[in-house]
Amino acid sequence: MTAFAFVFAALAEIAGCFAFWAWIRLGKSVLWIAPGIASLCLFAWLLTIPDADNAGRSYAAYGGVYVVSAVLWLWLVEGARPDRWDLLGAVVCLVGAGIIFFGPRAAGAA
Repeated sequence: MTAFAFVFAALAEIAGCFAFWAWIRLGKSVLWIAPGIASLCLFAWLLTIPDADNAGRSYAAYGGVYVVSAVLWLWLVEGARPDRWDLLGAVVCLVGAGIIFFGPRAAGAA
């Protein structure tokens, strides 16, 4: 369920932010912000789903999934092919996210 929540949260966050980008930077209609706001609300709700003891740890782990998703957005939606540095950075972030989220912790430790 965590992977599902993180992947769909990333999609919702990127889509919501892109709606504002389209309005402000691409000259699209101001009406783009309505689905953008809805998407950002969905993003916030999805981040409450993962089973984590601390919100900050969950958000930090989500960050790696977000970076990978943003690189995929760059490629699939914007049509800009990621270079090796984009891919290497995304992999490093995803590995870091895994360490944060799945790292062993002593009972009651912060």
